[in-house]
Amino acid sequence: MTMPFYVSPEQLIKDKADYARKGIARGRSVVVLEFDNGILFVAENPSRALHKISEIYDRIAFAAVGKYNEFENLRVAGVRFADLRGYSYDRRDVTSRSLANAYAQTLGTVFTEAPKPYEVEVVVAEVGPEQGTDQLYRLTFDGSVADEHGFVAMGGSAESIGEVLKEGWQESLTLSAAAKLAVKALGRGENGEQREIDPAGLEVAVLDRARPRRKFKRLTGPKLSELLG
Repeated sequence: MTMPFYVSPEQLIKDKADYARKGIARGRSVVVLEFDNGILFVAENPSRALHKISEIYDRIAFAAVGKYNEFENLRVAGVRFADLRGYSYDRRDVTSRSLANAYAQTLGTVFTEAPKPYEVEVVVAEVGPEQGTDQLYRLTFDGSVADEHGFVAMGGSAESIGEVLKEGWQESLTLSAAAKLAVKALGRGENGEQREIDPAGLEVAVLDRARPRRKFKRLTGPKLSELLG
């Protein structure tokens, strides 16, 4: 009788984590950053059909990198979670914190119990009634949650992108200035080289606190070109 193949729990967790990180690193990056009147989302995404950035509820949006089918399942589950909670209780009871906790449980369970972890990284963002009350939650493939402030960079070149954002971000940024900073950051390569990004290859959206109940809005075409100058 052959002996069963044994892998220590520590090695199994390490292998899963390495596998997920490699999958995420192959994806194009996403930037989420706060500006003076809300939260801006910018992603490199030439597809007009497959979105990396989406509305979840009135004041809440979702951005992700990694395998599309996996983070799309999370997005759909988040919309259902928010709709059910808002219908059962009150729309004000739907918060980014509760949604992030639900995602954390799902990602953590998949990471520990499923043969293959989700190759995704997610940001759940909620715009507040005034500047300084916005919320950004970053979730990694193993269900870890980080409460971020100011900006978040995800994807293959997250480290170099984060350096550009750290140098240029400040609370008083206008929407136009924030968009230009995000595009500049996305164009920064791992080797420090700067490349130009065609606006046609960008997916851009905002959570605008000045809008009525539904704060989410996509920016496309002439509006996006004007925004980027």
